[in-house]
Amino acid sequence: MPPKRKLRSSIPPNAASANNYTDASGDAPNKRSRISNPATKAFTNGPPPTETIAKNEENGAPGGAVKQEDFDHSRPEERAGIVDRRYYPAEMSNERCAMYNDNEIPRPIRILEKALLETKAAREKIRAGKAGGNGQAVIHWFKRDLRVRDNTGLSEASKFAKERGIGLIGVWFMSAQDWGAHLVSPAKCDFELRSVELLRIELDELDIPLYIEATPNRKNVTRRLAELAQEWRVKNVFCNLEYEPDELRREARLVHLMLDKGINFDPQHDDCVVPPGSLKTGGGKQYAVYSPWFRQWVAYLHAHPHVLAERPIPTKNPLGFRQKQAALFNAQIPELPESKSLTEEEKTRFHALWPAGEAAALDRLERFLTEKVGKYQATRNFPALNSTGRVSVHHAAGTLAARTSVRMARDVNSTKKLDGGQEGIRSWISEVAWRDFYRHVLVHWPYVCMNKPFKFEYTNIEWEYSTQHFDAWTQGRTGYPIVDAAMRCLNSTAYMHNRLRMITASFLAKHLLLDWRLGEQYFITHLIDGDFASNNGGWGFSSSTGVDPQPYFRIFNPWMQSEKFDAEGEFIKQWVPELRDVEGKAVHNPYDDRAGARVAERTGYPRPIVEHRLARERCLARYKAGIGRDTA
Repeated sequence: MPPKRKLRSSIPPNAASANNYTDASGDAPNKRSRISNPATKAFTNGPPPTETIAKNEENGAPGGAVKQEDFDHSRPEERAGIVDRRYYPAEMSNERCAMYNDNEIPRPIRILEKALLETKAAREKIRAGKAGGNGQAVIHWFKRDLRVRDNTGLSEASKFAKERGIGLIGVWFMSAQDWGAHLVSPAKCDFELRSVELLRIELDELDIPLYIEATPNRKNVTRRLAELAQEWRVKNVFCNLEYEPDELRREARLVHLMLDKGINFDPQHDDCVVPPGSLKTGGGKQYAVYSPWFRQWVAYLHAHPHVLAERPIPTKNPLGFRQKQAALFNAQIPELPESKSLTEEEKTRFHALWPAGEAAALDRLERFLTEKVGKYQATRNFPALNSTGRVSVHHAAGTLAARTSVRMARDVNSTKKLDGGQEGIRSWISEVAWRDFYRHVLVHWPYVCMNKPFKFEYTNIEWEYSTQHFDAWTQGRTGYPIVDAAMRCLNSTAYMHNRLRMITASFLAKHLLLDWRLGEQYFITHLIDGDFASNNGGWGFSSSTGVDPQPYFRIFNPWMQSEKFDAEGEFIKQWVPELRDVEGKAVHNPYDDRAGARVAERTGYPRPIVEHRLARERCLARYKAGIGRDTA
């Protein structure tokens, strides 16, 4: 099948010379390839802005001034289009990353916690009604929690409103600029809009209005939320936290902004099963390796079973509230912005593949736990079998809480122990836990959200920036069938099986030696389940630059991966029709077989763009040089 959309490459041709750059902070020279004559990278369908939208803070939130001396502007990454300077500063220096590790720079989560602690007494007075009453209503601000059930912030807001006999109002903002800054795929934007419409209907049945507003400028969202609270005479605003640096700093500002207006802003932990910061090593540090972290995660949930308890669904608003606030019940769902538009054929395809809303999420999860989970451990790595849960899209949009997934899996197990009972259930719970793990990493090492690898010393690996190779990878024309099938599947369905994500990511970073962040961005701009923490964590693992990575010297052999996980070539033949007539194992590497080569040549399937053995040797040499290992 043809690709859904070609990402216009910004990587200039002939950009692989090995000039060195010195880090502005005084770190070791950067050995990445110099980029000349950069072109604007286009991650959307619309034209890019002609000027920077606003000054940026360190984390990329518009509104503050950049401390330019803290960043190294000589890096080729932003000139290759990796850093979008409309929204974000240049790549951070290694020295500043080390300062985060040494606790010399406050993490965004600590800034928020400090704001909440400093204002606690004043906010509690507002909650208690000692500062002008509790207001005429309560707001819950929906973000990545587009559901009514098992929603911590919404449940707390409803409980608060019911105790005081006032109404609850839901608020959701659409910011095309925010979607652009976060590289949200058109498919995911469409999924979110469809889910918002279904959420509006669910809330309407409870006489709870969902106020919807399109806010062009992303930095104005907080101001508009405060203005609406004042307009509706609201004294208490609830929401669920998002854990990216931008959002944590935004919430810290909101605590003070709301309090200045006599409003209590009350953010809740909800997106993770176990809140970030809850799990520490024996030395009191954050885990950087999954296995011991997971053991602690399980132990924490066994010791605190209430954490998995379902949050109560909101109750109906008081009688008369609907009539009093009738205008708020007339919200219309905005159209997709032009920059995130889909064709009618794409909409039809994605709507069939990915039904939106929490009812669809629960239905898909229940069917998985009833029909597939028993064989999950044995079959999860085989993409042709469709044996996985396929609920990541719902976790990413918040139409399904990760907590709900873990609890429902536990409840159909033969034991209440999360690491016991049926092998398939144990394995699936562990996979859901990876989502928490990568969020915990993001919160503790926020520079991974600032275009830096977790292993920032790997910054000095000399990456390639070949337009020809990048385009071949994105289009599924590398000559490696399993890679090409996976990429064509992504382009057509906005989804890729997890095993295939590892294979394709490893191929881009280690066979092609392309900067792994080019692949990271391509995934996030095309996946319907795009999620920064998980996507970044997966790319860090596959490129050996991230937390708990595969060793740099482990380089997937795509042909062996293909034979192991798609033995009959069923998945390959589904997505690479040029090879449907290839017989036997030749489908995995047709040009290594006389008959397979004849078919491939006749159908125009390309030869491998790099030779595996030579690519492996080059990769090992580059990694060793980049991290200062002896190459002798």
